[in-house]
Amino acid sequence: MNAIELFAGAGGLGMGVSHAGFRHAAVVEWNRDACKTLRDNKLRGVKPVSEWPDIYEGDVRDFNFAKIGPVDLTAGGPPCQPFSLGGKHGADRDRRDMWPEAVRAVRELGPRAFLFENVRGLTRPAFAEYFEHVLLQLSFPEMERRSYESWPEHRVRLLKYKASKRHSAAPLCYSVSFKVLNACDYGVPQRRERVFIIGFRNDLNIKWQFPAQTHSREALLWAQHTGDYWDRHSVARRARPPQMPLGTLARPTTKPWTTVRDAIVGLPEPREREANGVLNHRLQPGARSYDGHTGSPLDEPAKTLKAGAHGVPGGENMLAYPDGRVRYFSIRESARLQTFSDDYEFQGAWGEAMRQIGNAVPVQLGRVVAEAVRDALTSS
Repeated sequence: MNAIELFAGAGGLGMGVSHAGFRHAAVVEWNRDACKTLRDNKLRGVKPVSEWPDIYEGDVRDFNFAKIGPVDLTAGGPPCQPFSLGGKHGADRDRRDMWPEAVRAVRELGPRAFLFENVRGLTRPAFAEYFEHVLLQLSFPEMERRSYESWPEHRVRLLKYKASKRHSAAPLCYSVSFKVLNACDYGVPQRRERVFIIGFRNDLNIKWQFPAQTHSREALLWAQHTGDYWDRHSVARRARPPQMPLGTLARPTTKPWTTVRDAIVGLPEPREREANGVLNHRLQPGARSYDGHTGSPLDEPAKTLKAGAHGVPGGENMLAYPDGRVRYFSIRESARLQTFSDDYEFQGAWGEAMRQIGNAVPVQLGRVVAEAVRDALTSS
């Protein structure tokens, strides 16, 4: 099945889609450093990026969808800054709002399905009407917004269209679902909540369900309480912290959350100047802890890695050792927290590389959701 990847960034969601078995007909991204990252890994033969077509570097508003033909899946993560808790909350007033282009892609390509991702902030009450407008446009993409129409006026017209039932005879309509997923519930070593918006063309008659949770905090507490977790990492008994109450008498059926210790196992300690034979694994000095910026504990999933509107935020991108020391995660460690493979190299200075990682969808989470979409399309 063919796919197009919009707003590809460093490639996290796109690689998840590829791992799920889709073949990319086009990949679109405007950021120069992100495109360098994609092209460098493509040239170096890093899969699955090496199997992608040439990267289209430019504004998606200038991309001609007609030249790639029909696709089964349209995927992407429109820029999240307009809706991020750490951003300026401009929503439709922010020039980076690319939801109109996501809708245009669906309208012009008519894919069997689409998969879009964004920050949880998009679902906040402050954005409720705009989010509803996005969902309505994706449901009825052929009902274009008129040149003289404001988005609230367009939203009202779409609501009336939906209530009229006239859309039942329309050639291009979608059944749309959304859900906030936490990456650590699917094996990613990071607490990272994102909203996924999935749509299937109505003529396919697909009944969609989001993938079930596979990992849990309860299972991690069980593994730590019984000692399995500490034994696996060869942690001496005197160095093990006091165990939290289990809260359950039965072993959970889910797998344990993946922790920071699980994620960075096997990597040497990063050094500021010393080469260690690992890509993107140098120490960035200057980390310090202060109120609200205390780093990620070693034996829990990491806090959400963030890109930051004005550089890389320190607290979310730091490792907190049990003895109270803190340091920045290296680029490689951050990449592992986003489940990128160790042969995947990030281009740009430390801040820019960390921004690419902080904006990315964890590869594993993208794969889980894309596999569920693939299975639904296959069964149809």
